[in-house]
Amino acid sequence: MSKLPLIVIIGRPNVGKSTLFNRIVGSRRSLVGNEPGMTRDRLEAVAEWQGTRFNLVDTGGIVPQDRDIIASEIFRYAQMAIEKAAHLVLVVDGREGVLPLDQELCNLMRRTGKRVSLAVNKIDLPMHTALAAEFASLGIADTFPVSAEHGLGVDILLDHLTADLPAPEEAAEGLAEPIRIAIIGRPNVGKSTLLNRLAGQERSIVTPRAGTTRDAVDVEVEREGARYVFVDTAGIRRKGKTKLLAEKLSVIQARKHLEKADIALLVIDAEEEVAALDTHIAGYAHESHRSTILVMNKWDAVQKGPTITNDYTRELRERMKFLDYAPIAFISALKGQRLESLWKLISEVAAARNFRVPTAEINAFMKGIDLQRLPSSHGRPLRIYYLTQAGVSPPTFIAFTNRPGKLHFSIERFLENRIRERFGFMGSPIVIKSRRRA
Repeated sequence: MSKLPLIVIIGRPNVGKSTLFNRIVGSRRSLVGNEPGMTRDRLEAVAEWQGTRFNLVDTGGIVPQDRDIIASEIFRYAQMAIEKAAHLVLVVDGREGVLPLDQELCNLMRRTGKRVSLAVNKIDLPMHTALAAEFASLGIADTFPVSAEHGLGVDILLDHLTADLPAPEEAAEGLAEPIRIAIIGRPNVGKSTLLNRLAGQERSIVTPRAGTTRDAVDVEVEREGARYVFVDTAGIRRKGKTKLLAEKLSVIQARKHLEKADIALLVIDAEEEVAALDTHIAGYAHESHRSTILVMNKWDAVQKGPTITNDYTRELRERMKFLDYAPIAFISALKGQRLESLWKLISEVAAARNFRVPTAEINAFMKGIDLQRLPSSHGRPLRIYYLTQAGVSPPTFIAFTNRPGKLHFSIERFLENRIRERFGFMGSPIVIKSRRRA
């Protein structure tokens, strides 16, 4: 787990915190839009400036006295980040001037005893620099006019923020890349609760309100010598159901983070029937060649019977025939039940995704399968001379044949089934390509 110093960005809604976060991190990591309250969870990423690395946190827009459940949770999660911070950056809107909420947040930050710097944002032209003078009334000595959107003044701010940060510890040589796991599903099925359970800390805001998560929240976990990065994505809705810009952007980002993951945990609400949208989301994981685990959540609330597990398994297999290779976990994220079995599946599926079959075993395997059953094309029998594994993550095989072009779906399916029978590859899709042997 990274032990880098922590810098936390704070401020009221819609002052440009997420734009500044993205500018410093160097990627479009946080949702940005004209709607206030786009960011809700605290987002964390590693940033680097002039050789100094640090963890940067983007918090949701803070309104301390707001009693709305989401606003109060944003405030609580921001306070958790502030407690661990080495440096706080209070962002204000230079065009709007000093507002009472800016003063309230300034007083709140000063009482923490932490180092506080002021970033007067939206100073997009040199002639606007004088606007920052008004903010001297806040009493923060280290004040920097910046334009997060255009990058103006951000370098000077970063020079100040990193000047006294401790040198980072040397990274261990040969440290393996973490396994990236995307938690996906429709809204309100318990994705954020599951992330918090797996992480062992509160990182994602949880409320009964559907669509609470908008940004993709990630957290790194070390377990039994392995590193995992869990990404809690926003609930994926049908296109016609997404009205707000924030919802549309969050669904796009959820798809993007899924495609960067190694494993997808597809969370399904066990209290409800398997919905068409569940199957639709499962299709995203399958088409992007992610390894997949089907997670039946809220299992504690299901009325139990002697055949209940088999009944649910049968329904899932019937509705998601294309994911017949995906194992199923029955858990309760809220009560922490059966999480050990889920961890075991995650470990096994990660190993299967990166398993490489030795060439000698593939040759022996090919001799043992009945190639006479393969269908012919235009009266010409298909011959598969040999099979080789070309890659992992996902496992990819190349069949050298006597014909050009792709293999027929039925032939691919036949070979995939035989490969699974012999080598397993639990939870992982298998890609089979063909090449004509000269």
